[in-house]
Amino acid sequence: MPTVPPANPAVDTADVFALLERGRALSTPVLRAAIGRLAPPMDTVAAYHFGWIDAEGRPADGDGGKAVRPALALLSAEAAGAAAETGVPGAVAVELVHNFSLLHDDLMDGDEQRRHRDTVWKVHGPAQAILVGDALFALANEILLELGTAEAGRATRRLTVASRKLIDGQAQDISFEHRERVTVEECLEMEGNKTGALLACAVSIGAVLGGADDRTADVLESYGHHLGLAFQAVDDLLGIWGDPGATGKQTWSDLRQRKKSLPVVAALAAGGPASEQLGELLAADAKSTDFASFSEEEFATRAALIEEAGGREWTSQEARRQHAVAIEALSGIGMPERVRAQLTALADFVVVRKR
Repeated sequence: MPTVPPANPAVDTADVFALLERGRALSTPVLRAAIGRLAPPMDTVAAYHFGWIDAEGRPADGDGGKAVRPALALLSAEAAGAAAETGVPGAVAVELVHNFSLLHDDLMDGDEQRRHRDTVWKVHGPAQAILVGDALFALANEILLELGTAEAGRATRRLTVASRKLIDGQAQDISFEHRERVTVEECLEMEGNKTGALLACAVSIGAVLGGADDRTADVLESYGHHLGLAFQAVDDLLGIWGDPGATGKQTWSDLRQRKKSLPVVAALAAGGPASEQLGELLAADAKSTDFASFSEEEFATRAALIEEAGGREWTSQEARRQHAVAIEALSGIGMPERVRAQLTALADFVVVRKR
């Protein structure tokens, strides 16, 4: 991958993983209890999705993902001067919405692998993927509203708005697949909705539950929004050039799905011979009735043209730019310096990850 910002020297990698593990450790028991409310077989299907059991129902040791959002929700509470545990219901609610989106996205995109395993729709069928996704979405709001506080109402409102934006982003993403050209601005708007909105919610919801005012929550949301754009830019790089052993997805996965991700859109907008050749190939691809039979060499050719046209480097620079804007946003409010350093370190982690 292209060069990305160095890790924050104030907090080393071990500390970042400790933050992620804290988020996972505090949120997972509540998450498991929430999943236990679901009627069979949705409870076991959800448990499979989270990696707690295998396809035969035997216990498994899956970690359920990177746990960035739970870690951010707990830090959010601490940024507002509350205990980390105050943010746990928010962490769980955001994680439920995130996984609702993954279940549906995998089905809509035809993805057969996630976290190095078959996706839910592949194992349990499309109907269960839809139903369990819907159930997780409902649970997210239930977890917050059952707190019965004014802060819980404010948190639910933010989560609902973020969820609607996330769905808007997915709709935009799907529509782009059927268009020959998408502008960089349109792509950034889509990614701000699809990824930025929920990360923004994650990093403000704990503060809201901890009693923070709207200004504090809005500043934290700004950090999270730009962090989400950096996160998605890195995801777009990994979607083309990522190591399948690390990402758990096929080589050239985004190219196989004809996604108009940032590297593709930036390359098409760049002009020049490589950009024009790429545009011609992608226009022909869109009309192809046998796209699934393309060889590895054909996908490699498209990836090479994207890089030659500058799409890879532009996306790397955009990840760095959004990272810098996110960090700058934190200067807008006071918070314990330890928490500020940890939020900075998590932002660094997001742009140097390999999966």
